[in-house]
Amino acid sequence: MAVTEWEWDETLYAGSAPYYAVGRMPYPPELAEAIGAELGLDGRGRLLDVGCGPGSLTLVLAPLFEAVVGVDADRGMVAEASRRAREAGVTTARWVHARAEELPPDLGTFRVATFAQSFHWMDRSAVAERVRGLLEPGGVWLHVGATTHQGVDGDDPLPRPRPPWDRINTLVAEYLGPVRRAGQSALPQGTRSGEDEVMRRAGYSGPTRFEVGGDRVVDRSVDQITAGVFSLSSSAPHLFGAELPGFEADLRRLLTEASDDGWFAERTRPIAVLIWRP
Repeated sequence: MAVTEWEWDETLYAGSAPYYAVGRMPYPPELAEAIGAELGLDGRGRLLDVGCGPGSLTLVLAPLFEAVVGVDADRGMVAEASRRAREAGVTTARWVHARAEELPPDLGTFRVATFAQSFHWMDRSAVAERVRGLLEPGGVWLHVGATTHQGVDGDDPLPRPRPPWDRINTLVAEYLGPVRRAGQSALPQGTRSGEDEVMRRAGYSGPTRFEVGGDRVVDRSVDQITAGVFSLSSSAPHLFGAELPGFEADLRRLLTEASDDGWFAERTRPIAVLIWRP
């Protein structure tokens, strides 16, 4: 495809929602404990999770608040979040299909707003301004940085082989081309950086930073690694078009050949939490 300047469009994660819960490693339980302790959360107030995806972080933090609102621009993600909330028996969650730039005016105010693996897809200046107006006095913005589809690179011994991520990425490029795809356009330079500057321009101070978890060894199956690939914007199912069955067959063949019993091991990455205050 021709490389054009990237603009958001609604196909960014089209078809990825069902793969998220299977293919992404869950946030560690101590993440909620650490956030609760750091902010003195006591079950009161409301949480706004912007770019919530299938509720991966929203549902982890829900017990810390009276109510939570998850917002995502992908309709499939909102439906999956709602389904997972019902399965988990979470009755305090509301799910909203909307872009962060167009947050509905009737959402109310919030004690905490969270962004996890999502802010870089947005008009960051506009969203930072909009969310600041939704925070109650003393409210905070949390940026949760994580890579949950893939573990830490390394050559230290693990009980099972590591997933062959270099070969997986090569296979994706053979089907989709060498430039990272994203929705209907591409990201030749990757996603944007400079978020600290954006936040300070929008009137936030900080950040205070801490890390949670990491360095756990987890087992992952061929199905989980396959789902992890399809959970990514750069290899979302719709991008493959009619070649999707062929790609999945090649991916599963690659993974099966890389592990005698179809299982892999990865060492998890730490979760970084940045606290910004208006």
